[in-house]
Amino acid sequence: MNFEFYNPTKMVFGAGVLSRLGEIVGQYGKKALIVTGGGSVKRSGTFAKAVESLAKAGITYAECSGVEPNPRITSVTRGAKIAREEGCDVIIALGGGSTMDASKVMAAAVLYDGDPWNLIGHGQADWHIPTKALPIITVPTLAATGSEMNGGAVISNAETKVKSFVKTSALFPKVALVDSELTLTVPKDQTAYGVCDIITHVMEGYFNGIDGTPIQDRWAEGVIINAMEYGRKAVADGSDLEARTQVQWASIVGLNGWVQAGVNTLSPMHMIEHALSAHHDITHGAGLAIVGPAWMRFAAKHRPQRFAQFAERVFGFSTEGKDDLELGLKAIDAYEEFLRNIGCPTHLSEVGIGDDQFEQYAKDAALVAHDNEGRLLARPAMTMDDIVGVLRSAL
Repeated sequence: MNFEFYNPTKMVFGAGVLSRLGEIVGQYGKKALIVTGGGSVKRSGTFAKAVESLAKAGITYAECSGVEPNPRITSVTRGAKIAREEGCDVIIALGGGSTMDASKVMAAAVLYDGDPWNLIGHGQADWHIPTKALPIITVPTLAATGSEMNGGAVISNAETKVKSFVKTSALFPKVALVDSELTLTVPKDQTAYGVCDIITHVMEGYFNGIDGTPIQDRWAEGVIINAMEYGRKAVADGSDLEARTQVQWASIVGLNGWVQAGVNTLSPMHMIEHALSAHHDITHGAGLAIVGPAWMRFAAKHRPQRFAQFAERVFGFSTEGKDDLELGLKAIDAYEEFLRNIGCPTHLSEVGIGDDQFEQYAKDAALVAHDNEGRLLARPAMTMDDIVGVLRSAL
């Protein structure tokens, strides 16, 4: 377990902290580009509150709205152009994970003269890893991706049907301003998809990391248990601020690097889902709810002891009279049932995806994260046939 840990993002967490936005942004710039998604922040009044706080601090702003749920490189290019033309010196991401991811790459693209798609790691020869970016302030309105406190971003290219990612220290936000009150208006389905995303982030390292990380194992199990407990409550009653707060905290802890420290995480569930959503533009968390249990059943055959540990510690299942694989599969069934109960799809047919492009999805899933033999990085590493098998089992 040899590793380096680095996370320079300052976090301001608590109900009502949106009022401090102007004070915080003023430490980094005088004119902000506010990046938003489909309009919910305006309908809920969040945008108006943000602008009011900026005005009190003497901060002016320009706006880039309409970032897609699976953010496209065209939106990144558009936002960077607005920031340059308007003379913005700080970026505010006001929205969910897609808005935050797009904002990070916009912040780098403003200072880059080439094609912004070159900033995304998708196997091309002219990949330019960002080394500088405008200061980024993240204000999440959805608990899901954990993007508010890490240096990663996932971006799609609608023309090539490629969805890939970039992860570098230049993209760490300066401040994550996390106000759980902003998530109270999130609909049931998006709340559920966010909970699945949180859990999957933690599962990736838990099931695909190296051996000998007992502290991280317990952290991961605790995040999963609490995300399930409070996720159920948040879906059942969206006005439950305590539940919303705990889910928001789970989202941050799930991907700010604490749980993954020393684990050497691989992310096959995310890579397979990225291939699906690049082609079909389905909601990321919904895709993970479909891919996750199917991949888990494949992986459990290769690491039954790990899945038996998951069954015992997360679901409290007794090990008496059961072999490891039987116990692990029982836990996977229970997890899938949890996803269904909170309103997530668990089969491809539920989102209108058939088997006519499975080979292409498999190829795309391994496009970036593959070994020397072209297998998708995972534990175990996955051949194209393995990926197709997982997809077929999810029909």
